[in-house]
Amino acid sequence: MIESVSRRAFSGSSGTYNVRASELARDRRLKTLTATVVFLDDSQHCFQLEKRAKGQVLLDLVFQHLELIEKDYFGLQYSDNGVLPTPPNPDVMRWLDPAKPVKKQIKGGSLYFRVKFYVSDPSKLQEEYTRYHLYLQVRQDILQGRLQVSPSTACLLASYTAQSELGDYHPEEHGPGYLSHLQLMPGQTEEMERKVAELHKLHKGQTPADSEFNFLDHAKRLEMYGVDLHRARQDSSGKEIQLGVTSIGLVVFQNNVRINTFSWSKIVKLSFKRKQFFVQLRREPSENYDTLLGFNMLTYRSSKNLWKSCVEHHTFFRLHSPHVRPRRFPLSLGSKFTYSGRTEFQTVEDGRQRARTDRTFVRTPSKRPFRTTVSAAAVEDKTVLSVAPTRTPRPHDNKVTSLGAREPRKAWGEASHPSDDEGGFLDVRGEERIGRPFTPSLPSSRAMTYVDEEPVEPELAVNGSTTTSTFEMPSLTELQPPQPPPEEGLVMIRISPDEQGRFGFNVKGGADLSMPILVSRVAPNTPADRSYPKLNEGDQVLLINGREVAGLSHDQVVNRIRDSRDGHCGELVLTVRPNAMYEAHEEEEPPYQYVPDTIGGSGSGPTGPLASGDALAQSMLLLEDGLASGALLAQFEQLYRKNPQLTANEARKPENQMKNRYRDISPYDTTRVILRAGSTGDYINANYVDMEIPGSGIINKYIACQGPLSNTVQDFWQMVLEARSTLVVMLTTVIERGRTKCAQYWPEVGSTMELNNEITVTCNSEITDSTHSFVFREFVLRQASTKEVQNICHMQYLAWPDHGVPEDWIRFVEFTEKVRHARRGMVDPTIVHCSAGIGRTGVLILMETAMGLIEANQPVYPLDITRSMRDQRALMIQTPAQYHFVCSSVHRAFSEGRVKPLPEFSR
Repeated sequence: MIESVSRRAFSGSSGTYNVRASELARDRRLKTLTATVVFLDDSQHCFQLEKRAKGQVLLDLVFQHLELIEKDYFGLQYSDNGVLPTPPNPDVMRWLDPAKPVKKQIKGGSLYFRVKFYVSDPSKLQEEYTRYHLYLQVRQDILQGRLQVSPSTACLLASYTAQSELGDYHPEEHGPGYLSHLQLMPGQTEEMERKVAELHKLHKGQTPADSEFNFLDHAKRLEMYGVDLHRARQDSSGKEIQLGVTSIGLVVFQNNVRINTFSWSKIVKLSFKRKQFFVQLRREPSENYDTLLGFNMLTYRSSKNLWKSCVEHHTFFRLHSPHVRPRRFPLSLGSKFTYSGRTEFQTVEDGRQRARTDRTFVRTPSKRPFRTTVSAAAVEDKTVLSVAPTRTPRPHDNKVTSLGAREPRKAWGEASHPSDDEGGFLDVRGEERIGRPFTPSLPSSRAMTYVDEEPVEPELAVNGSTTTSTFEMPSLTELQPPQPPPEEGLVMIRISPDEQGRFGFNVKGGADLSMPILVSRVAPNTPADRSYPKLNEGDQVLLINGREVAGLSHDQVVNRIRDSRDGHCGELVLTVRPNAMYEAHEEEEPPYQYVPDTIGGSGSGPTGPLASGDALAQSMLLLEDGLASGALLAQFEQLYRKNPQLTANEARKPENQMKNRYRDISPYDTTRVILRAGSTGDYINANYVDMEIPGSGIINKYIACQGPLSNTVQDFWQMVLEARSTLVVMLTTVIERGRTKCAQYWPEVGSTMELNNEITVTCNSEITDSTHSFVFREFVLRQASTKEVQNICHMQYLAWPDHGVPEDWIRFVEFTEKVRHARRGMVDPTIVHCSAGIGRTGVLILMETAMGLIEANQPVYPLDITRSMRDQRALMIQTPAQYHFVCSSVHRAFSEGRVKPLPEFSR
């Protein structure tokens, strides 16, 4: 043994190896971080990370664990103080930043797997597995109070959950209280469960995938769907408000009521400084100043979180690819945050290529009063703890294959039927519109910027001014590849309809909408989806069967595609520009416009097994939901007031202008009433309006006209004579608020009025009801030359204020019932007029049409009825208040049993 060694012995040509240091380094490398993630089905899993691992590493492990392909809609949330994510504590939650180390972000507690970006239309998701996770998230939002729903909508959504988890309703299996073990909605009561059970019966045949799709299809129309809320105060008044970030822009709420919306196309710059958040709006042409809105956030951190959410949502939903901020200075001021993930456009494109059609997965039931907990080992084995079933399980209840094998069954019909609004090739449940595929509008020439001034970093003076970091947003034209010339890059696609005559896609746009014709949706596993080359959302249609579509209206394009079923051997040949982008007008983005199946005319309503009772019940639920959410009026305000393809040239002729009560209310030339023996020509301000009641063989015929002027009274009675009408309905008084609304075109009781020695009108009786709401008169109309005599029933409604709607809907419904009784057996048109012949006239026609549809056990879609009327006379139903009134009257008349399906049309 060497007792001592001199220091010189280790000098010169020698070597050393530090064993202890190497051991310590090895131990340091082995130190890991454990992250517990709670999933949307309440299962948990622990992930082991290297202690310096960044957030993206954990996200990748989570997505790999779930085998999730369309992963960019999701993220991980955590709280700074360990508080659970509940509505009273929205500001404590943070999204895991992929670019920062996990250890520096999480102070303890679990992370929560959640939806970060709510897709505007679930049909954009290629995989059923992705839709299932979105379904779980929305259900959780409802149960925890983040997503407010009306009781009726909550019951409808709960019925889809019941169908998904229990399968078809069977009386022998589902007795009283069979829903009590399911957690369906907040404040669940026995009465609610009874209503859910009734709705559950309507969903027979829907698989879990179908039910979840329909659940999301209704949920996406809720006002708070996909809204990332942040608490704030108005800068000027200090009132408590909430700022919501959505796919369309920034929304302001006060007391849970939306008070303002700023779309991304209206916003120029978003910035924050300390606790203040600023929104700079684009200057309008009529303005000579910039509009800058300020909001006081609760803390500096909440202000920054709102700013980051805006950056992420704008980038994800509006751009083709994330913008990379250039590094201009070694020392940059403000936040360095940028969104580095993929955009929705990139996600949708990638999902189309990578989606699996044979995916199998297990659904977790939502039992009550306990929750099923899945262990980490069970998750690895893709198994779920067994729960005692309430009945014998069926194979399709919880484990199904992907929707790639079939298209989801619609909520109100087995077969797909046309929709005027979206092209009419499959059922469009939403719309719009905000639910459109990713076709972002181009921003203004002033590029949007995100400005962020953080007080914690030093300021840098350049040329005597204070410099702040600015995140310049490129215009979309900079992000897109150059478009090929029109003659290059086009694709010809041949599509043959299926056995039900469907091609499986929808289109939007048209010359009447100032938009090109774009493919707005392609349903999975349909002829359009299986074609080669494949038809994709966003493709611009240039030719249909070799004929150009430029200059055609939306309806003309729809009809041309439908006509191809009868020609070209039933084959549809499309020439498209793949994934076309176009420059839209810089307008406020319209809310999503949802229009269900049309009735009559160019698009008939449902005709399958669900076309009657089930479809009627569904349409009434949709109507109730639209009235409660305000979506009904948003849809109405987006509908065209006049059909741009129809002319009104006769009304503008000099000899006819004095026959119009209002300068801008003119009859279409195609449907105008033409007088055969008019005293001063063949013109009168009136249109024929025909309303079909599908399934009944009934077509209610009307003449909608303005109230006669003093110089058109004779023309009015000449029209009554030539139309052989025996019923005239008047919806105005002669004078309202001191203004003449209509000439008194009839004589007093017992008197006779003579017109030009040819026509005489005698009033035999006049009866006013006890409420002074109605007046009923009996006229006798005689023509001297032909000796012809017509008995006329004249019905006048008195209780309608000049500017507004009737206060008592029951009186209005009673009057409509009397009109329907008086016209029973008539084949000639009923003449209806108010003052202009459009507002109240349209309300009555819609109400009578809706009552006829209910009696025929057909669904009622008021917007389609309005569109049908406006295609025959412009501006029918003039104001949103009138539309809301008549829709509410229809719903109340049905729900209170004033009108119900007739026995011959009932099942």
